[in-house]
Amino acid sequence: MQRRQYHRKTGKRIALLAALTILVTAMSAGIHPLVSRADNVSDLKNSIEQKQQEIKDAQNQKKELQTGLTDVKSIIKELEQTKKDLAAYVSQLDANLEEVQNKIAQIKEMITQKEAEITQTKEELDAAMAKEEAQYANMKARIKSMYERGDSFYFEAILNAASFADMINRVDYVEKVSASDRRMLQEFQATREYVEVCKAQLESEQELLEEAKRNVEAEEASLASLIAQKEADIKAYESDISNREQLVREYEAEIAAQEAEIKEMEQIAKNLQKQLEEASGTKKTYDGGMFAWPAPSYTRISDDYGERMHPTLNVKKFHNGLDLAAPGGSPILAAYNGTVVAAAYSSTMGNYIMIDHGDNLYTIYMHASKLYVSQGAEVTKGQKIAAVGTTGRSTGNHLHFGVRLNGSYVSPWKYLSK
Repeated sequence: MQRRQYHRKTGKRIALLAALTILVTAMSAGIHPLVSRADNVSDLKNSIEQKQQEIKDAQNQKKELQTGLTDVKSIIKELEQTKKDLAAYVSQLDANLEEVQNKIAQIKEMITQKEAEITQTKEELDAAMAKEEAQYANMKARIKSMYERGDSFYFEAILNAASFADMINRVDYVEKVSASDRRMLQEFQATREYVEVCKAQLESEQELLEEAKRNVEAEEASLASLIAQKEADIKAYESDISNREQLVREYEAEIAAQEAEIKEMEQIAKNLQKQLEEASGTKKTYDGGMFAWPAPSYTRISDDYGERMHPTLNVKKFHNGLDLAAPGGSPILAAYNGTVVAAAYSSTMGNYIMIDHGDNLYTIYMHASKLYVSQGAEVTKGQKIAAVGTTGRSTGNHLHFGVRLNGSYVSPWKYLSK
């Protein structure tokens, strides 16, 4: 009798201790549920390791951003040595501009990616609240059941077995219930750890996002500073009276070089078109349709087609296209269907594109900040082919749009509706 009472008391103490352990752990587990897609403790631990690595990656990315800002002063200092050679100066500065623009594009891509990841994490947080609340409720229900049934229930169930085999079955049942309770507690503890590491990851990603946004602002300011420096230097160079005659000769030589380069492209296009005609028996023709406006974001025509007084050289010169003042980075569209015969860079035209529309009709797009098509590409009317910029011999963001027919420049207004 005494032995039985001893077993009952001991069993009750053990059960109460287990219940209290579960209850205290549950109450101190925190009120910050996070979704866990893991079905068991092992998967949760793997997820925790993965999150910890992602936190390290975000911290490393943040450090890289902090140390990778463009040093405008250093660039300008290096460029001082090439200012006497305008073509070399422009080419080198344009390379710096492209590098900064690529950096801005990469950071903006990172921002978009991080914003999507943070949104997903927040969605997981919302979904997890219901899941962990249910888990917590199940634990409380289990503790209540243990208390109401009396924890000597398991010992009585075993001792009251009808046979040895029945006792073995009941012992096995008790072991399985105990194992289930342990797994419940272990999974809750693992979930709690997962919650904390996910909170840390979310905080780290938000810090990285803010750092990236600050970097974009800094890089865009650097870009604007370099463009302003370029504009000021070109204007100062061209406005120097002592250089006037030399500058006029240089300007004429540059225009001649442009013309030679474009004529060479036209000849290459003609030869290629001839080969295609011989192979297919069809000729590329222009059907007479009106052109799309090539710079839809333009604010004004800064320079029209025809004879004009050069803004800095103060000599009368022929302007072979339309200058459409538009914001840097705004789209440049293909005026009409055609084949890209050139997508390249020169120190005068900057990044430029030349499109063959058939019947010896070509359009040219100069000073782009970025080219989105390459030589040989087929484009359609209104397709985005580049971005407005100020590369080459340019003193401000704009698109120089030219039209050539039978080897000579013609007025773009013949093909555009005002």
